[in-house]
Amino acid sequence: MIKEGEKAPDFTAPDQDGNIHTLSDYSEKQLVLYFYPKDMTSGCTVEACDFRDNLARVKGYGAEVLGVSPDSVKSHTKFVEKESLNFPLLADEDKEIANAYGVWQEKKMYGKTYMGVVRTTFVIDGDGSIKRIFSKVKVKGHVEKVIEVLAE
Repeated sequence: MIKEGEKAPDFTAPDQDGNIHTLSDYSEKQLVLYFYPKDMTSGCTVEACDFRDNLARVKGYGAEVLGVSPDSVKSHTKFVEKESLNFPLLADEDKEIANAYGVWQEKKMYGKTYMGVVRTTFVIDGDGSIKRIFSKVKVKGHVEKVIEVLAE
């Protein structure tokens, strides 16, 4: 697992419109890179809409937001359209980014064990170092905590 203060792993992935994003695209800015399990599920929708509704505040601190999940570009397109999301969602279908950031982990639900994305947010400074890691995120109030870190 990567730690705060370390360099963030580089990534290359398409968003809902097929545009390619890399970590270096966001140099000189703070980046909120948040990993979520699945498009159009209840918790993931609440989290995405909270980022949507607070995007102007995030950008006010010179930051950008990227959501990442193993869903396809097509799934992301539907999610963005349905919820009027105003930031990119990256398709990590091969789980390469999730693995690099250590968020593709064993999970348990209803007595079953499976692999999945553990909801995690990374705040990355303009120099590419990890400023803060929010692990096993509870959706309610999370975006507010992220904004507090951006303001530091």
